[in-house]
Amino acid sequence: MTGLRSSLARTAVVAGAVGAVVLTGAGTASAETEVAEPATFTSAFTAMATPDMVINAEGAPTPGQPGATGSFMYRINSDLEVICYDITLTGVTPPYQSPAKTATHIHQGAAGKAGPPRVALPNPEDDGRGRLVSSGCLQGPFTTGIVANGADTGAGFSLAQIEADPAAFFTDSHTTAFAAGAVRGQLTQVPVGGVETGAGGTAEGTSSVPPLAVLGGSLALAGAAGLGLRRAARS
Repeated sequence: MTGLRSSLARTAVVAGAVGAVVLTGAGTASAETEVAEPATFTSAFTAMATPDMVINAEGAPTPGQPGATGSFMYRINSDLEVICYDITLTGVTPPYQSPAKTATHIHQGAAGKAGPPRVALPNPEDDGRGRLVSSGCLQGPFTTGIVANGADTGAGFSLAQIEADPAAFFTDSHTTAFAAGAVRGQLTQVPVGGVETGAGGTAEGTSSVPPLAVLGGSLALAGAAGLGLRRAARS
């Protein structure tokens, strides 16, 4: 990974940015630091993002790219303020576009609602197999490159806020053709150290655990090998 990209076009509206918004422009310094994966995690979350869940900044349904899907897996160590991400987009057509410093975000907003971006993540890139993928780990403090009500929308944000109320957060990715979002999905918590398979058993997270994709209240495997989800018991 080469870190956060900051050369995106800055003319689209980020879905859910609220209040008076000032674009900070190209060259905004990145507060987050790319780091190695920590030994343990305090929580894990997944989202299956689809075009029908996209909401624009005014709170109106604004369908994204037809047929596109996104599998987002996040593992958090809130004690270290580290988030590890594993993202796969299928059927999403770049170029990306957003007034934030990247076009892939975690926003604060309940299902069906808009909300400001809190974390800007590196945009997925072509893996040569028809998918866009991105993975790595970032350590806060976080910035998004968008200023609302006099402060960057990532300022003061803590990953513990996601742990406290994951349903209040969604993740998405924006493109030139679908500025409000090509796909969007609400975060759903999954167990750290093992994920329920939906078949009456539990898959332990020893070397590789595929993320769960949650769609319509049912659980489905959204395979992503090598995530290395480890058991983490909070003391």
